[in-house]
Parts: sequence; structure tokens; C-alpha cells
Amino acid sequence: MELRHLRYFAAVADTCHFGQAAESLHVAQPALSYAIRQLEAELDVTLFTRTTRQVSLTPAGQYLRVQAGRILAGVDEAVDGVRRIAAGRSGLVRVGITGIAAFSHLPRIARVVKRELPDVDLRIQSDMLTPGQCDALRAGALDLGVLRPPAIGEDIETKVIDVEPMVLAVSVDHRLAVEPVVSVADLRNEPFVLYDSRDSAVNDAAMRTCRAAGFVPHRAHQASGTAVLLALVAAGLGVSLLPASVRSLPLDGLVVRDLVDADTVEVALAWRSGSDDPVVAAVADVIAAAFAPDEAISTDPTFVAEPGDTRVADHRSVSARRGARSGEKP
Repeated sequence: MELRHLRYFAAVADTCHFGQAAESLHVAQPALSYAIRQLEAELDVTLFTRTTRQVSLTPAGQYLRVQAGRILAGVDEAVDGVRRIAAGRSGLVRVGITGIAAFSHLPRIARVVKRELPDVDLRIQSDMLTPGQCDALRAGALDLGVLRPPAIGEDIETKVIDVEPMVLAVSVDHRLAVEPVVSVADLRNEPFVLYDSRDSAVNDAAMRTCRAAGFVPHRAHQASGTAVLLALVAAGLGVSLLPASVRSLPLDGLVVRDLVDADTVEVALAWRSGSDDPVVAAVADVIAAAFAPDEAISTDPTFVAEPGDTRVADHRSVSARRGARSGEKP
């Protein structure tokens, strides 16, 4: 049985008129009549009762009409699904995401993918450090990573989507909590709370920032994750230098302050080299487009911030540091 015969049958069954069905199918009426006779001969049944005045379905024809509708709808859905997948519009994409980015960047990522690619199923694995994401990408356990470069190991490609200034996190009763902008040199004698991972890009940025100010930070406490790190800072056990997106994590007893001379840390998309999955590529393109550079915010009067958009805070932080350097009020 050919799908063509089923489509011809469905058209005649819907109209009970060979002429109208032939016109809707853009085929000659004799060819349509011949195809229906072929179908009846193959099934060894009569599907239509034909008279000179009307055409009507037999009981067998009525049953086949229902089944043909279901079959043809399934075929159309399968064709549409295959085309969506081939065009990168449908499928499963597994995304790893690091630390604070799960709170600051994930909401925007999930929102824009849902809007632009509603048939894509995102599976999120959060709180993954860069080395773990790179290993998972190489092993095929992840399709995309949202990490802090550089990538660890080979066969991983990255695209930077955001650059954040480092900021200072202190307890609410710390001596620097009242300062709107702080110099890194003021932290020379402070105890620090850092991540316990040797591969932490945030730790590396904190160390670079302190060394540029002429000192090595005193590591008083270590934390395995951001929640514990912030709790230790809020308890007054030390200060910490973190990406500006930490502002998306309000915590009682914690104050975040801009730094005049801090380094920056990047957020990047990562994927396995040679990956040719069109769905993964489409999701990566949509995410990259959702994160415009800071310069676009300061020059684009049509920009409207979404809730939790850390780019606004980062831009204000940049402006504050520039103002502090020039002696202006932030």
C-alpha cells in the first residue's frame, strides 16, 4: 500500500466527490479514479459506493477513513520532527554549568532557549567546575558547557559570552562594608575565603588581582562550593573576591562592593571539537546571541534589562571603577 494511495483515498473520503478531490490534489480525475481502484483491488474490498448521482463510503471505507487519518497524521508528524531535528529546532541538549553561573546566567539561558527553540529539551547539570565539564564533553556526557576558561585538556572549543569584573564580598559588619568602592590594596591583611579546587578560574582571578596589588592573599578558609563560601564570608570568617554575578545570590549578612583595580573573569560556552549536531549548534547560537557585550548596554538606548541580568550590574561596576579612578562620585 502506497502513502500516495492513502492520501488520494482520504481526499475522496473527505469530499465524496472525485472531481473536487482531484482538483485539491492537483491530479487528473482519471488518474485519481484509477489509484482508488488499485487500492480497492489490493485490499480486496469496496471502499466507495458509486452512482451517477453520488459517491459515499462503505462501512469498510468509513473504517479506513479513520485509520488513514491517523496514519497520515503520524507520517506528517514524523516528517516534521525529522526536519526540525535536521534544522536544529528540536532534540535533547545536555548543558553543564559552573558555580555562580547557575544563578546568574542559567535563567537567561533557559528563558531564551524556551522562547527561540521551544521544541528543544534542555537537561541542566549544575555546579560543575571547568575540568569536570571538559571531561564530560569529551566523554559525550555533555553537549554544551557554560564554564570559566581556559578549557582543560584537548578537543574542546570555547566561545566567550560574558566578561565579569571581580567584586568584593564581605560580612555586613566588616570595616569595608560601608565603602561603595574598595581598593584591592586595602585587603592586604585580610583573611580570605577561597574555593578548595586547584583548577578554579575564580581563584586564579582572585590571586592575579591580589598579586597585581603587591601581596599574596592569606587563605584562611576553603569551600567546596559557592553556597558554603558565601556563608563563611557572611559569618565574618574572611573576605572573598568573586565574579560580579554573585549579586544574583542575596544572602543575609553579606555585602558586595565594587573594586577599583580588580581583574576580570570570563564565562564561555564550550563544546567538543568536531561536533556536528545541528541542535547543539542552534542552542549555542541562541545562547551566544542572548549575551551582548557590555559596550552594547552603554550605547544601545533600546536595551531593556531582564530580571537578574548581571550585565547591568557589571556595567555599573565598570562605571564606578572609572569614576573612582577619575575622582568622580560613583
